[in-house]
Amino acid sequence: MTLDSYRPHVAGVLDLLVRIAIRLRLTPNQLSTLSFVLALAGGLLYAAGSIAGGLVCVAANAVFDAVDGALARATGRQGPRGDFLDHAIDRYADIFIITGIFAGGFASWQIGVFALTGVLMASYLGTQAQAVGVGRYYGGVLGRADRLVLLMAASLLDLAFGGTVGGMRLLGWTLVLFGLLGHFTALQRFVWVWRRVG
Repeated sequence: MTLDSYRPHVAGVLDLLVRIAIRLRLTPNQLSTLSFVLALAGGLLYAAGSIAGGLVCVAANAVFDAVDGALARATGRQGPRGDFLDHAIDRYADIFIITGIFAGGFASWQIGVFALTGVLMASYLGTQAQAVGVGRYYGGVLGRADRLVLLMAASLLDLAFGGTVGGMRLLGWTLVLFGLLGHFTALQRFVWVWRRVG
């Protein structure tokens, strides 16, 4: 289901943003660093109770995270260092944003830990597949693009309607979903890799 597979459909928008980045003489690593700062800011804003501020930062983080790789490919700057930086920043972004949401009181810390472990294990198994020789695998029901879209949609709905369902805001229920689907995605990736390892 992951939205990552739809990246070719937004290639025109990415190309435009890449051209802008080139004109501004930005490097892929600079964009990755900006996405890191935006994720940190988003987490802090959610923790402070600002859904609107968190939403803006998460949306900007998503844009920079998509453009940095496209810029690297367009300028021939792809390499293991940039790839390593991008993955490290993505994991910290997940931690900042999810922690900010439950620190802001939108969910309990138990739900926050459930969401974090699901997200981090799914991401870990996707890249660990390469370490055991079968190549990276990002299949499964919930990828990073899916999480960002769900998070932005939940933030918008929370802003528009507010209120609670079962005693919890929609952002809190989104973390429950991240936990459930994250762990299920981790299981899917584990099984896929296990069947291919000799």
